[in-house]
Amino acid sequence: MTEGRFCEEHGKQENRRYEKYDRDPVVRRRYGRAWKRIRDCYAAKHPFCEECRKKGLLRPVEEVHHKLPLAEGGTHDEENLVSLCQPCHARIHAERGDRWNKH
Repeated sequence: MTEGRFCEEHGKQENRRYEKYDRDPVVRRRYGRAWKRIRDCYAAKHPFCEECRKKGLLRPVEEVHHKLPLAEGGTHDEENLVSLCQPCHARIHAERGDRWNKH
């Protein structure tokens, strides 16, 4: 049983598969070293899932998510970012239908 769509091991495999085959190459180029620094800095400032905190839960950040995706004109600016746990991140993408429903 898992909390999210995949267990930890299979989640990593799915992320690798997504990065290699499904993510737009133009968007993939926007996620380099600069993004990693921005992501790490944002996660340090916001160490808990912002969606879970609204419900009174404290879950550590696992993903830094763009509210408006880069592919749709979003930026790495702080006001476009949100710290999320893996289940909340997967739920947002599933609701948008932009990641998990492509295959």
